[in-house]
Amino acid sequence: MRSRHISADRGSVTVFAIATIVLALVLMAGATAVGQVLVARNRVIAAAEAGALAAAPVTFRPFGATGSAIDEAARLVRSNGATLVRCDCAPDRRYGPRTVVVTARADVDVLGLREMSVEATAAAEFRPVALLVGP
Repeated sequence: MRSRHISADRGSVTVFAIATIVLALVLMAGATAVGQVLVARNRVIAAAEAGALAAAPVTFRPFGATGSAIDEAARLVRSNGATLVRCDCAPDRRYGPRTVVVTARADVDVLGLREMSVEATAAAEFRPVALLVGP
């Protein structure tokens, strides 16, 4: 009779081990998915910030830029792996401060199962009067 209890215990240990392995795999997949989204989020934030910083001075004067402030924002956002969604960066020749707001988006393929869009908005202020004062 003792041999029947031992074999039954071995079977339950096997089920427990398989359940533990499956749970570990599910947790690793979840952590990987969260990591992919966080990496994409950081990339989009950097792209939006770079776009805003690049576009802000171009609203006053091109400073060697080849295009408009929107073109500069789009160029920097693209170089950071994202797409420009919106740029509030109207030209302004006055010496007053201005704030440029850029929104960028990137798509992330989460575990090869689902595609998500991650979006970020950043702002940069430019004060042309600082050009007159100097360092």
